[in-house]
Amino acid sequence: MIAPMGQILIRNVDDTVLAKLRLRAKSKGTSLEQEARTILSEAASMTRKEFADRAAAIRAQQRANETRAVDLIREDRDR
Repeated sequence: MIAPMGQILIRNVDDTVLAKLRLRAKSKGTSLEQEARTILSEAASMTRKEFADRAAAIRAQQRANETRAVDLIREDRDR
């Protein structure tokens, strides 16, 4: 016997997010609904360590920001 599939409804999704999801789905040749299912499945199955490793990889790709907040505040005060 096949287990019934659940359903969810997500309201108030930002238009920009929807547009990006549509583009992502189109680039893979799938529907928006299928792309959302894939993303949710991947997110639900990710362990804490996998999430931390993925976040670390993303951080490693970012450029270092040499600007300190205190310097920006001082610069703004001096105007």
